[in-house]
This record gives sequence, structure tokens and C-alpha cells, in this order.
Amino acid sequence: MVNKIAVLGSLNVDTTLSVQRMPEPGETLAVSKKKQAAGGKGANQAIAAARSQAETMFIGQVGQDEAGQMMIQALKDDGVDVSHIYEDSAVATGSATILLDANGQNEILVFGGANQNITGKTLNLSGLAGQDFLITQFETPQPAALAAFKQAKADGVLTILNPAPAHEILPELLPLTDLIVPNETESALLTGIEVTDLDSMQANAAAFKKMGIPNTIITVGSRGAFFATANHTGFMPAFKVHAKDTTAAGDTFIGALASQLDSDFSNIEAATQYAQRASSITVQRYGALPSIPTKDEIISANAEVR
Repeated sequence: MVNKIAVLGSLNVDTTLSVQRMPEPGETLAVSKKKQAAGGKGANQAIAAARSQAETMFIGQVGQDEAGQMMIQALKDDGVDVSHIYEDSAVATGSATILLDANGQNEILVFGGANQNITGKTLNLSGLAGQDFLITQFETPQPAALAAFKQAKADGVLTILNPAPAHEILPELLPLTDLIVPNETESALLTGIEVTDLDSMQANAAAFKKMGIPNTIITVGSRGAFFATANHTGFMPAFKVHAKDTTAAGDTFIGALASQLDSDFSNIEAATQYAQRASSITVQRYGALPSIPTKDEIISANAEVR
């Protein structure tokens, strides 16, 4: 069975600047390499789902510019349905500048552009009916996410919220969320409970449940991912690899996860392991979209579990 996935999210042209280390305040450093590629959390998640053979639709917004056409074409190249992307004449396509150090860690500066200009008039939700999952993040306005999640519930579509970048969540969005997937920093910000060990992860999941969110996955970087549903709770260790670039690792995880997840979440452990394997491949490559693996690559990968 092929999952049908809609992604409401950001479309950014990414410029990656490679540096030996991150600069100190007021310091000037030389850039050893400069690359430009399609990206944005929404685009990354959609491509990850599509490359894992999910039937994927994108809902979003670009400017009427060359960058916007580049983003649309990048999605089309991976078979993503782009018919629900609005072209905005008032603002430029979103972009991101990524500082990447020699250890593969990054710092990212984002210009929201058209992503932040989505309104009720430009948000096209006509294709939600019939989808299995709707994914969104916070690189597009939360009111758009709220409208989309309301429509998803009306259409019987399960919702996945990636609360990144971390912000306070609109209270109305919480009971409309079927699965929340933060990293440890985002989870702690939202619950007030620092993520340090398995007990604190379970406490975070319990806090989310009180907020009205029944299912939780907390990603903790190179350590792995914690998952909690009504019937399954556990921790999936990360695969042991040498990371070159962590850009899009979390997005790859979410898109790959959604491509495999059953509607009753009964296979949460297997889907989490698949998503972890996908992310382990992404971090061994450079760039956002270019680093995301296909289903065949994920299945054939033979990484050692930590």
C-alpha cells in the first residue's frame, strides 16, 4: 500500500557556505566552498516522502521569480504534485543561508519571503480529501497550519506537526494534531521539561498527551529517537555514521516516517527505524534536497546501530 501524503510548508533556495568553524561575534572568516540548492523544511519533507515512494502533494507559496520556478521544478523532478502551490507577485521566494562547519554542524539564517505571505486566499486545500497524512512545520504561518489541520480533520486525514523552528503553538492547533515530532530542544521549549534521559522523554510525551496530542516522537540527534503511542513506547538508537552535513536530517526523518507509517500507528517502531536509517544516509551527504535518499538506498543501507 502506498501512503498519500500532503505537505504544507516552506520552499527555500538554500545557499550553503562551508567554513572551518563558526565565527565569533564581529569576526570575519573565509568561506571555502559555496553551493546553492533547493531546500526549505517543507520541500525537504515532501522530497523525502516522495523518494520513499509515497504519493506526495505540496501546498505552499513561492514568488513570481526564477527562484520560485527552480523550487517548483525541483519538486516536479521527484514526482511531487505542485498544483497547489501559489505564485505570489508581491514578495520573493524564500531563501536560507546555511553556515556549515568542518564537523558537519550548521547554523541557518532563513528569509521567509513568500512562505510567510500565505493567507486564507492563497492557501489551496482542495486536494486534502483522500490523503493519509498532512505534515506541516513552522516555516509557514501557524494560522495556515490551523486552517489546514481543521480541513484535514473534516476530511479524515491524520495530521503530523513538526514544531520547527520552535515557537509557542496556537492552542487550537494542539487537539487537531495526531502526531507531534519535535527534536529535544523544541520539545523542552513546548513542555517546559528538559530532555535528558528516557524518563524525561516519557514525561514530555505525557505532557503532549495532556495538551491533546496522542502520539509523540522526539528526535535526539545522533542518539536516536523516542516514540510513544497509546500502545507502543520505546527508544530507537541512531545508526552509527560519520556526519558530514546535518542539514535536512530531521526533515528526511519526518518525510520517510510518514511514507511508512500505518494509519493506526501500529508500526511506529518499524517506521521510526526506517526513518532513522534514512536520516543516517542524509547526514553523510552535503546539501538539503540532494542528500535525501531513495527507498532503495534506505533498504539496502547496512549501517551499524549504536
